[in-house]
Amino acid sequence: MAESAGLDVFFVLVGAILVFAMHGGFAFLELGTVRGKNQVNALVKILVDFAFSTLAYFVIGYSIAYGVTFFHNAATLSGGGAGFAPQGFSLVKFFFLATFAAAVPAIISGGIAERAKFWPQVIAAAVIVGLIYPFSEGIVWNANFGIQAWLESSFGARFHDFAGSIQVHALGGWLALAAVLRMGARIGRYGPNGRPFAPSSIPWLALGTWLLCIGWFGFNVMSAQSVAGVSGLVAINSLMAMVGGIIAAVVIGRNDPGFTHNGALAGLVAVCAGSDLYHPLAALAVGAVAGVIFVKGFSWTQEKLKVDDVLGVWPLHGLCGLWGGIAAGIFGLEALGGMGGVSFVTQLVGSLTVSVYAFAAGYVLYWLSNRVAPVRLSDEQQRRGADLSIHSIGAEPEF
Repeated sequence: MAESAGLDVFFVLVGAILVFAMHGGFAFLELGTVRGKNQVNALVKILVDFAFSTLAYFVIGYSIAYGVTFFHNAATLSGGGAGFAPQGFSLVKFFFLATFAAAVPAIISGGIAERAKFWPQVIAAAVIVGLIYPFSEGIVWNANFGIQAWLESSFGARFHDFAGSIQVHALGGWLALAAVLRMGARIGRYGPNGRPFAPSSIPWLALGTWLLCIGWFGFNVMSAQSVAGVSGLVAINSLMAMVGGIIAAVVIGRNDPGFTHNGALAGLVAVCAGSDLYHPLAALAVGAVAGVIFVKGFSWTQEKLKVDDVLGVWPLHGLCGLWGGIAAGIFGLEALGGMGGVSFVTQLVGSLTVSVYAFAAGYVLYWLSNRVAPVRLSDEQQRRGADLSIHSIGAEPEF
């Protein structure tokens, strides 16, 4: 028993470390996409957002989602008291889930890059992880308020989101859309003399993608949260969805490197919800559709809607995450080679509900924030760049 508990602690700890490493991926993906005068800001805000998000989740968020608080002595937290598993398993579970929660502000960061003030956005990140995110997390993953039971009795199955296509990615993407709309476009992006801004570094962008892809196998596979529950099916489905996203994006995106690298992420976003259900060929299809959604969605958002979503986080996380939640109710069915136990109606209702909730909550949050402490940098600060305006140093101070 002790050996099994120790294995589970180590298993989930490795998963937490892999997902934590993904935050470096978020940072470098943003660093490579923004202009050179905003690179330091991309690195600093992802790290600081993570710190404040973890603190907010520890103090209040985790208790909202799971009804567990950490205001006990160390012996109790390590497994010596009711509600805490042996050998500190409950603590590494918190670490693992905290890295998921902190991914939401990292997603939003990419959407509002180059024009967000530092401390107002850090405070917004803490509110999101402390209040907005755990409310839906408790419903989706802890069956709070009896909503999952109602869905099962009404439509034949509970809402299935194995590793967070909806709870992490769609929620983050739709929150980001609200933030982007409330904040407005960067100066010089649109208007009579507006222009698109080229990425500062394709190699850094690519490094960010590689870090995210590697960490994603901890994100998906280790969502089993035990050695006994781990499944190689989740690993192969994650791989195939990533491949599908890459192939679709490089073809539809006509070899564009930004589309290609983000295509891998689109496939991985979409497969999270049903990665424990799909046949590998279904996962390939889910990832390929996500790759198309991202490429078309990014172009449509930027050029047709003129929404200045810098990294394309709404199409990548919001739309591809929404597709992933719905796809679990299609390709997860036994008739299509899946494991079964899902309902299309439940997946549709659950996916849309969380997305609408996230957009509404984000819109209210950033409306309130702008009333109390405006988040947007001034035009002059944007011209100077967030690095010098906020941190008083550029990415290459020697030069």
